[in-house]
Amino acid sequence: MPLLRLAVEFAALYLGGPLIILALRRPGILFGLIWVTAIAAFLAIRGEKPQPHDVRRELQAIFLRFAILAPIIVALTAWFLPETFLSLPLQKPRFWLLIMVLYPVLSVWPQEVLYRAFLFARYRPLFRSDKGIIIASALAFGFAHVIFLNWIAIAMTAIGGLLFARDYVRHRSLRLTCLEHSLYGCLIFTMGLGRFFYTGAAWHH
Repeated sequence: MPLLRLAVEFAALYLGGPLIILALRRPGILFGLIWVTAIAAFLAIRGEKPQPHDVRRELQAIFLRFAILAPIIVALTAWFLPETFLSLPLQKPRFWLLIMVLYPVLSVWPQEVLYRAFLFARYRPLFRSDKGIIIASALAFGFAHVIFLNWIAIAMTAIGGLLFARDYVRHRSLRLTCLEHSLYGCLIFTMGLGRFFYTGAAWHH
């Protein structure tokens, strides 16, 4: 496929998509559009095989890094946003439990299909090097969160996207990248930072 056509397609999907969602500001359209696009993307790349990798080693790396970064995220939240700290599990424990169960399936899977698996498989020729496609994935993932209309969501997801993309370029495993994304996402909601990732708060101001 010509690179120009690929570049236009990339821009339409990863820049145009979030801007359309932001312009429409309807949660149902957001959810539906992400899932329809993710399923189409997944079907388009279903023949792709993971890179040969040591699953135990990859899991150890994921959990070790989480064990180091999670306390830092907890401490920063408690220090800078004490009014937010643990607000969801303390105030709405049932809703928090529901998020812990449903978030990895309903939110993480379609995001990882679109921003890791599909992006890496289809747009690799655009960015040529591992470094290029890792940065592209991280920036696109951060930009997707412009719909929440706050810099914290964009910054956190760009950093997270960099982390997930760095690992994905090595193992090419959708399961592993979904696991890693789920760990940090569930931690963020537990800390009470979910308010920065809530369209209801952003779109009704």
